[in-house]
Order: sequence, then C-alpha cells, then structure tokens
Amino acid sequence: MERARQRSWSDILGTVVIAGLLLAFPAKAQQPQQPPPASAPAQTPSKPNKSKGDPNSKSQEQETTPKNDRIFWTLPNYLTVENAAHVPPLTVGGKFKLTAQDSFDPVEIPFIGLVAGIGQAQNSEPSYGQGGAGYGRRYGTAFADNTIGNFMTEAVFPAMLRQDPRYFQLGKGGFWRRTGYAFSRLVVTRSDSGQSQFNSSEIAGNAVAAGIASSYHPAQDRRFSNTMTIWGTQIMWDGVANEMKEFWPDIHRWFSRNKKEQP
Repeated sequence: MERARQRSWSDILGTVVIAGLLLAFPAKAQQPQQPPPASAPAQTPSKPNKSKGDPNSKSQEQETTPKNDRIFWTLPNYLTVENAAHVPPLTVGGKFKLTAQDSFDPVEIPFIGLVAGIGQAQNSEPSYGQGGAGYGRRYGTAFADNTIGNFMTEAVFPAMLRQDPRYFQLGKGGFWRRTGYAFSRLVVTRSDSGQSQFNSSEIAGNAVAAGIASSYHPAQDRRFSNTMTIWGTQIMWDGVANEMKEFWPDIHRWFSRNKKEQP
C-alpha cells in the first residue's frame, strides 16, 4: 500500500486517512484405450490442445495474478490474494510489475497531491516555503517517499531474499484472530517456496527506504532519531494496510449483497 513519509505524527495521521494508510480443477482421468490392431500403425499419444487451455493452468493463472479489488473502490490493491493456500511463486519480473502498478496507479496522482497539500497547510518542512514552489517540492518529496518505499518492500528486497510480497488473506475465524494474523504479517511472510519465514523485506526494506528519504529531505530533518521514527511509522501503517486488505473483501461482499437485496 502507499506509504507517504511525513515528518510529524499529525502529518502521518493526515496521510493515512487518504492512503489506506503499505494466484484446480483436476483433469479428467483418461480412459484406458483398446490396443490397436496388429495391422494398424501404433498411435503416438496426442499432445494437449493448448488452444483450449487446461483447467489447472487457468486456475493457477487466476490465483497468481491478484485482481485489483480496489479498497473502498479507490485505493489500488494489486498485492492481495484471497483464500488461496497454495499458489505458484511470483517471478522477479512479476514482483516488479505488480509494484509498478501499485505505485503508478492513476489514483496516486491526486493522492500524492492531497498529501502535499496537507503538508503545505501544516507548513511541514518549513524550508520548502509556501506558494507554488513550496507545493511542488512537497509533491516531489511525497511521490519519491511513496515510490521508494513501495519498491524496497515489495520488489527489491523480495527479489533479493526470494520472499513473496503479496498479502495472503486468512479469510476465516473470528475478528480478533484475523486482526492478529494481519498484524503478524509484518514479521512473518512466505518465501517463494511457500515456507513461513521472518519478513526481512518489510523490516529491512522500510529501514533502507527511510535512510534514502533522509538523503533528499531538508538538512534539519536528517537526524538518526527522525529516520528511526519514519521507519517505525512506516511499519505501523503497513500493519493498518494489512488490516484493510484482510477485511475489505468481507466489506465489499456485504455491500454487494445488500445492493442485490434492494427492490
């Protein structure tokens, strides 16, 4: 999800309100065939008809590529997999592609603009000044923060560490169980082989993103304590984003059901 890096808790709170807080059917068994007559030439097994497609491959393709079920019909949601325990791993190219779709979605343009507007109204990072020039600096900084954070935690580190950046929805159990599961995904993730392991992509990726952000923000904000605050805040809001990814499919189905029941 998007993670706009702000320099105060009030900036962060304003940002998260806008942001949303950062893959079968078994094939039919073949019937035994009668052996061909001695005079007839032996028949070679026919190859699968690729034009018709295989049910298993279709199912896997649908599970591998998460549908963009936008959270609250607005926020991009390319990295959520619903009710799928076993899915093929993403390729390196797939990780970067989904992250790019998430980071450069058309919704990002007004979202980043609103983030910059909040910073302008609160006069965050005063050295940027006011007016059009100050707004442009804040817009560029917010866009860079969001994009770098997304790529570090969803593409670069998952590719290097062979971890899956997608959120796998639990989708069952009580509210508190699912809430705890969503937050636990901050420290537990899947490897490309499907094993549970420590979520180094989330923890280290956000740390590197916060460090990079300190290099182009105003000099007075380039403090270790400020970088640590950004790192911790990014992780916290990623937890909030996980909660939205966990429960949004239920909310969406609830709205759809009520709409169908209306006369």
